[in-house]
Amino acid sequence: MPDLEHVAQALARNLKHLRQERGYSLDALAARSGVSRGMIIQIEQARTNPSIGTVVRLGDALGVSIAGLVDQAEGPTVRMVPSDQAVRLWETPAGSHGTLLVGTEAPGPLELWTWRLMPGEGHDSDPHPVGTAELIRVETGELTLMVDGAEFHVPAGTTASFEAGASHGYHNSGSVPVEMTLAISVPPPR
Repeated sequence: MPDLEHVAQALARNLKHLRQERGYSLDALAARSGVSRGMIIQIEQARTNPSIGTVVRLGDALGVSIAGLVDQAEGPTVRMVPSDQAVRLWETPAGSHGTLLVGTEAPGPLELWTWRLMPGEGHDSDPHPVGTAELIRVETGELTLMVDGAEFHVPAGTTASFEAGASHGYHNSGSVPVEMTLAISVPPPR
């Protein structure tokens, strides 16, 4: 896994580049994303390690995936990401974590993740842009998927899909870890 300093540097460089490429001032990006101007400045100067929610809001406002924001280099047409280059973007002391395996920007952001949720833990997400779809494949355990206040139980060996334009969350109410693969497709910006 790349260290957080390298991830912070890539995020700083890519955020500033994408913001300027789209012609957004700091104030315009703050208004579009709901992230304060001061926080954006700190991120662009690599002086902070923002929460995953902050990175998601910035990516959504810019129309790019998290992978596009933390990508450490431009890649060839075929991009291979060795396991030690996957980016762990969140983790808990108990061992739950979400790791971004790879992402692409065409036609809109598409990300592939691997997640582990330890018993009793979960992760909640704000709504993504309308038209965002998620696919989840549960390998072990039973995922409790919350979508817009409704609860769905996704056992091992099951794949689920849903529209992620509503609040949603992933929880483990069981006694064994939940291991899952998650794909997120965000529509291109309009």
